[in-house]
Amino acid sequence: QVQLVESGGGLVQDGGSLRLSCAASGRAFSSYAMGWFRQAPGKEREFVASISWSTGFTSYTNSVKGRFTISRDIAKNTVSLQMNSLKPEDTAVYYCVAGAGGRRQGNYNYWGQGTQVTVSS
Repeated sequence: QVQLVESGGGLVQDGGSLRLSCAASGRAFSSYAMGWFRQAPGKEREFVASISWSTGFTSYTNSVKGRFTISRDIAKNTVSLQMNSLKPEDTAVYYCVAGAGGRRQGNYNYWGQGTQVTVSS
């Protein structure tokens, strides 16, 4: 089992920044890829970014490239998502995930409880 606990969501103005963190624990989570999905009201859940725990290889959805950065801290067992130049369309519940990697929801076995990010215009 892998446990994921997110923190760092909140309310920010258009153009502002937020940093999300995900604390991971459990057996063998270091063999997984980790990432973030988000779900806006009335929309389907979508892939945001992922990182390989072992290699650090990263992947982003096009709409956040150049604005968001995913990183991992191996010593602290955390994954972070630094979000800059936030836009109202980034408003969503953000979920930390762990699993096989890639952009499909089905690739991820473990999900955090979600944290709300709201960007006001």
